[in-house]
Amino acid sequence: MASRNSPNSRRPEMVQLDRHDYVFDENGGRGTPASTFFKRLASSSHSRNSSSAQIGDNIDSKVVGAAYSHADALRMEQLSLTSSRESPEPRTKQSLSSKSSTYFDLDDDWDANIEHDTALSKRIEKSIENKPDSSKSSKELYSTSRNVSGLKMQFDGIIRDPASSLYSLHDRSSGMLLARVDSNDSTTTAEIEEINSRILRINRFKKVLQASNVDIGELKKLAWSGIPEELRPMSWQLLLGYLPTNAERRVATLARKRKEYLDGVEQVFSSGLDQVMWHQISIDVPRTNPHIKLYGFEATQRALERILYLWAIRHPASGYVQGINDLVTPFFQSFLSAYIDTDPENYDPGKLPKEVLDVVEADSFWCLTKLLDGIQDNYIHAQPGIQRQVAELRDLTTRIDASLVKHLTEENVEFMQFSFRWMNCLLMREVSVKNTIRMWDTYMAEGPNGFSEFHVYVCAAFLVKWSQQLQKMDFQEIMMFLQALPTKDWTEKDMELLLSEAFMWQSLFKNASAHLRS
Repeated sequence: MASRNSPNSRRPEMVQLDRHDYVFDENGGRGTPASTFFKRLASSSHSRNSSSAQIGDNIDSKVVGAAYSHADALRMEQLSLTSSRESPEPRTKQSLSSKSSTYFDLDDDWDANIEHDTALSKRIEKSIENKPDSSKSSKELYSTSRNVSGLKMQFDGIIRDPASSLYSLHDRSSGMLLARVDSNDSTTTAEIEEINSRILRINRFKKVLQASNVDIGELKKLAWSGIPEELRPMSWQLLLGYLPTNAERRVATLARKRKEYLDGVEQVFSSGLDQVMWHQISIDVPRTNPHIKLYGFEATQRALERILYLWAIRHPASGYVQGINDLVTPFFQSFLSAYIDTDPENYDPGKLPKEVLDVVEADSFWCLTKLLDGIQDNYIHAQPGIQRQVAELRDLTTRIDASLVKHLTEENVEFMQFSFRWMNCLLMREVSVKNTIRMWDTYMAEGPNGFSEFHVYVCAAFLVKWSQQLQKMDFQEIMMFLQALPTKDWTEKDMELLLSEAFMWQSLFKNASAHLRS
């Protein structure tokens, strides 16, 4: 029988990392190119096989999850080509051995193109020039936006109160779905049943959301299995506690919170910027979901910069940490969808009336704040929340699949090496934004611990899903596979199956605290 390392032995299909992919150092603060890491790995493999020396004795060889997806790498390649044309001299890389206690990347492999600093002041000026302005009246707004492509006619009512969209939702949804049946003679019975089921589900949500006092417990029960996209913006805002459950308080509360955001942006941008923090944010924002059109538009990028900078200034215990830029995108994308009749992933928010973009931006900021309030220890110094989650993931996986953990241990694979990113970015680098949005429906339905405790069970189900493939791989193959998982074609059904498996493990082990001590 051929050995596992024999060239004739069968290998699991591997996804190759791009040479521009990065891997984290031990606390996620600095990155190392994948090519550099695997060169080190190759040079150390002989000594690892011939002696008892442990992988990771050298700080530079430690890996804590990959930094960016392949889509990010493609974007970086484009930036690199641009930079090389303008500045042909290669850059000198600094040593990665020192760590920054603030988690800011000052001059290492994460650094931007050499021309970035010269353009930084222009970026700052643009963001200040484009800061929200809510001076227009609703009448002026309507008259200037009647011809805006994709904008819903009732957008001004939705701005005041998200519940305004509920009253026409049934007729619009039913009409669209029934028109689909009428225009397609080949519609099957199963498709008709699916349409009816969707209408029924929308009506169940509407019954809860139209109440003068929304029953959050009932909303959570419905949301666990997924929220219809038309009702997600309002549902998320209620589940996070941003939107009052009492209908009479909503208009005044939204107006006050949105004004507070606008005033906060004006204040921080007029009082002098923290250059280090702004520098890192302005690097990360263009790298955010570069494979989706929405995040390449200038209006989107300026909005994300303002959201992230204001949040960081208001939370000095952590400041801005790489990964938070990912977490704002499901909110921005979902809340944008409330005002348009087209796919938000392909929509340019710069087409919107300023007042509409203002509220999308403000609501995204406050809901991001609500989410991070529950997991802020993931981002403070030493990131103890992530350290705890990774330890819990290892213990939980040992209970679920001991043979997998045994194999990983034999191959000197540490859980911190691949699951740091899963905790830091909530699996957003592993699945699409749309699948993340579906996953967050369930997380919010789980309550305050959805993004911390339940997320660990989801990560356990996610890891165990690849158990058979992983147990046939060696160290290098495992690391490459886990940093480029084949989830590109995952659908909502795949996510729901993963969530169901996570719920099963939670039901078995949540109250059996021994699995956290074994």
